[in-house]
Amino acid sequence: MDMSLVAAVLMNQTAAIQSQVATSALKSDLNAQKSAVQTLLGTAQQTLSLGNVGPGVGGNLNISA
Repeated sequence: MDMSLVAAVLMNQTAAIQSQVATSALKSDLNAQKSAVQTLLGTAQQTLSLGNVGPGVGGNLNISA
């Protein structure tokens, strides 16, 4: 096998690996940006819940007194 052909195949494989790594890094970056935007817009899942508190908690507050 000709050495130039071997070098071309190795360069092609290296380019494919670099492309996969770049795609993975880009996807990770886009996911991080999406999470940041969701946090800023308040669309992230709310962890505060009043489902396990006693009756009357979270009701109306009389501030006229």
